[in-house]
Amino acid sequence: MFVLGLLPLLLLRVCCSRAADISGDVTTEFSVRLYHQLQAAGGEDNIIFSPLSVSLALGMVELGARGSSLQEIREAVGYSHFRQDEEFSLLRNLTQTLSVDEAQYVVRLANSLFLQNGVHFNKDFLRLMKKYFKAEVETVDFSESAAVAEHINTWVENHTDSKIHSLVSADDFSSVTRIALVNAVYFRGSWKNQFRPENTRTFSFSKDDGSEVQTLMMYQQGEFYYGEFSDGTSEAGGVYQVLEMPYEGEEMSMMIVLPRQEVPLATLEPIIKAPLLEDWANNVKRQKVEVYLPRFKVEQKIDLRESLKELGIKNIFTKDADLSAMTAEMSEGKDLFIGRAVQKAYLEVTEEGAEGAAGSGMIALTRTLVLYPQVMADHPFFFIIRNRKTGSILFMGRVMNPEVIEPIDHDFDSV
Repeated sequence: MFVLGLLPLLLLRVCCSRAADISGDVTTEFSVRLYHQLQAAGGEDNIIFSPLSVSLALGMVELGARGSSLQEIREAVGYSHFRQDEEFSLLRNLTQTLSVDEAQYVVRLANSLFLQNGVHFNKDFLRLMKKYFKAEVETVDFSESAAVAEHINTWVENHTDSKIHSLVSADDFSSVTRIALVNAVYFRGSWKNQFRPENTRTFSFSKDDGSEVQTLMMYQQGEFYYGEFSDGTSEAGGVYQVLEMPYEGEEMSMMIVLPRQEVPLATLEPIIKAPLLEDWANNVKRQKVEVYLPRFKVEQKIDLRESLKELGIKNIFTKDADLSAMTAEMSEGKDLFIGRAVQKAYLEVTEEGAEGAAGSGMIALTRTLVLYPQVMADHPFFFIIRNRKTGSILFMGRVMNPEVIEPIDHDFDSV
């Protein structure tokens, strides 16, 4: 979400690419570069963010930007080879293509503008926000910071099925705040081949620092897209596995990239590039695979400002920012700049799919005789959730430490 004011300005974003006519090299390259920035600053933490949400929110800011503020966004995201403003039509087509609310899966994209009472905004800017981003528009009094924060948080919760809470606080607003641009991306899907809850067992997950945590490990044999890849050197530990698991309808999927047990994920991460993501998608083959995947939940609030600066988007965070296309008076717009950049994302993976829960027993899990390729995700892995038809990336991240599951008193043998 973007919150713009005269002096202390805020960029906040909420969770949870490429449309058929958007080059995958454009947004995928930006997504991977942003991941590497977060990875460099993330230490040994889990990572979860929505590249789609970043692209949409930057698109909304771009719509109100001029001069070097505009050019930096275009160059960093990869739009510089498009005709001026062409990317807005492409982003509109992207959101129309991805927005689905069916039995198989749900993708909901929502945008909203919260404007300060009494400030005159550029009518063309508001019109284009509605045209390209279908943004809802309402006026508020940012000086009533507590009430505005509660109102925006309620809007976010309503558009993320109550998965994202307390995105903003009263401290994020003041009498100089002028506009808040909020973007929400929500996804829910059920696996095409669901895991049977009775096959879920406790298992040790080995972290890269050598320690172990107990988690719930799901298991199944099923038809999935699978491949083994090598970077041709020893840098990534040689061969690593790629597993793509479709959700119902097969348009959406989760792709898991798993190094060998003895290879830290940090050794594999440097080779992740946009062309490699495409190579994985094009070369995994449908076959029977044994899958061990932890039930996990990752939720993260990330300050994106420094990462975006490293990617070349700097001007909008300074007093030299030119966001004058947002206001009726150009002089007012030149006083606007972005103070912070934050995204909050949430993802839960269970037997059913990307959301929901299922009962399971707490008994020891043992490895079985390997009859098919076996993906044992009992150590850190990289993942993306994408639209297989368009290549759009809704979520990207890594699991370094799945949520610890405490033992429960359950007589599994009596079931």
